[in-house]
Amino acid sequence: MSGSSRGRKGRRSGRSVDERRPVFIGDVQGCDAELDALLSQLENRFGREGFVLHSVGDLVNRGPGSLRVLERVHRLWDEGRAVIVLGNHELHLLMVALELRALGERDTFGDVLDSSDWKSWVDWLRTRSIAIGADLYGQPFVMVHASVHPDWNFDQVACEAARIERELGGGDWEATRCLLAQDPTEAEPDSVRDVLGRMVSARSVKPGTWSSSVPNGEGVPWHEPWLKAEHDYGVVYGHWALQGLHVARGLRGLDTGCVHNGRGRSGCLTAWIPSPPESDRGFPGCFELPDDAFLKIPAQARYIR
Repeated sequence: MSGSSRGRKGRRSGRSVDERRPVFIGDVQGCDAELDALLSQLENRFGREGFVLHSVGDLVNRGPGSLRVLERVHRLWDEGRAVIVLGNHELHLLMVALELRALGERDTFGDVLDSSDWKSWVDWLRTRSIAIGADLYGQPFVMVHASVHPDWNFDQVACEAARIERELGGGDWEATRCLLAQDPTEAEPDSVRDVLGRMVSARSVKPGTWSSSVPNGEGVPWHEPWLKAEHDYGVVYGHWALQGLHVARGLRGLDTGCVHNGRGRSGCLTAWIPSPPESDRGFPGCFELPDDAFLKIPAQARYIR
């Protein structure tokens, strides 16, 4: 499992990540104005190098500024001030770039693919993490775009993420293309393509399988059986805009539908800024309840019509 929120040195800042505030953000999806506003508030609050941004994925698509969002986050990443995991919309961009599917009417990452550096963006994205795992003020956690298998422990999440990352970004473009060409709905259970789909797309689960659809019939939210399993690690995730902000013991779901603003509801870009727990009582640590450590930037426009 790649990445960490603690214990690594920023490449240029010279400061330990332990000294900087971890900030987790939900799905940006090309909403560059809201990302700029969020970063401005964070810099005013913590200083330019006083925080590390953690993105749950879906930086691109549906909003107006996918390329600008990537440029801003890449700059932070290059300075050792950002950690990201891939979301389903990053994979969608890769599939279009690799000619596995056509650009759809609602896709807005054409600015990335039309840029002179599009090949560099493809290389950078395909070699990013599927999940990161570390400790957050002493509490183990993972960050993933959509979900983890309800039965996986912390080490299993690490193994599955590493297995995917070896195939997705460990080889050349053709290796990436071969993996993404597979239909996740037809993949063998527990295969690399199946597990990749679960981690970037799943919302509901039922025995033996998962679905990107909202729970219906036999399906239940993926985090319901995860909670029942009483794991000792926390999960930070995004992907589920209709669910909205999800704050539960050990769970922080941060997709608050910024890009969906005006579609019958108000959207915003949400950041979770956890503080060290008042006492070291073990799990859930800073994932305890109640929790009001959130910063919300209201959407500035209606983006999807």
